Amino acid sequence: MQDIHAWVSAWLYPAGVVLLAYMVLGITGFGSALVAVPLLSWQWPLPEVVALVVSLDVVASSLHGGLNFRSVQWRNILQLLPGTLAGVLLALLMLRGLPPQWPLLALGLYVVWVGMRALLPAVQRPSQRSGRLGTGLTGVVVGIIELLFGTAGPPIVAWLTRQIQDVRLVRATAPVTMVFVSLIALAGMAAEGRMSTALHWQRFAVLLAIALLGVTVGHGLAGKLPDQGLRKLVCGMLVVSGLALVARSGAF
Repeated sequence: MQDIHAWVSAWLYPAGVVLLAYMVLGITGFGSALVAVPLLSWQWPLPEVVALVVSLDVVASSLHGGLNFRSVQWRNILQLLPGTLAGVLLALLMLRGLPPQWPLLALGLYVVWVGMRALLPAVQRPSQRSGRLGTGLTGVVVGIIELLFGTAGPPIVAWLTRQIQDVRLVRATAPVTMVFVSLIALAGMAAEGRMSTALHWQRFAVLLAIALLGVTVGHGLAGKLPDQGLRKLVCGMLVVSGLALVARSGAF
């Protein structure tokens, strides 16, 4: 009985985080890693969390993409991938010899920036499509962020909104883009040995069904929840969790 109680206690927090994170994905089409990575990093080491969440993202985003398959804009996805591959390779070089507190600090600051930027009133600017150079640079940034933190959703969505005018098409295309970006990042993580541990696959097996449940529930709620209230709640949570990671990094 004590073993069962200990198992439940150990998994209750991660299960709640994953359910919340993938409900956000189901509702918005992105954002699962922005919720899951900072919160799970309180319990498990950041490199292990990133590998786990990116693995879950591949399956969960595939489900979301399947639910919206007819609206996916495949040409835009293919344009982003060469730069992403270059970014992942660059990130692998950056990781060598980097002290562990600096990635945690950078992740915390990045998450705070994403949350604050979404909370502040947007300045309306003319939307212009990115050229080849802009698309290539975006892909590099996406690859670096995905391998280091598993949270490349914001730059992907920001780029897609410049390429695609219909927000429904962006919501459908973003998760499928994340599938391909995540697969490239996972190849880089496999080269580092992050995918070879039994603990990684145990966590993946336990949390996968919860992630898929979250996507399904979030997809069903997508048209029923007030957008502004939900947006403020999620963004506020991002700011708090990011600040907590900055404090936990011990860099200051």
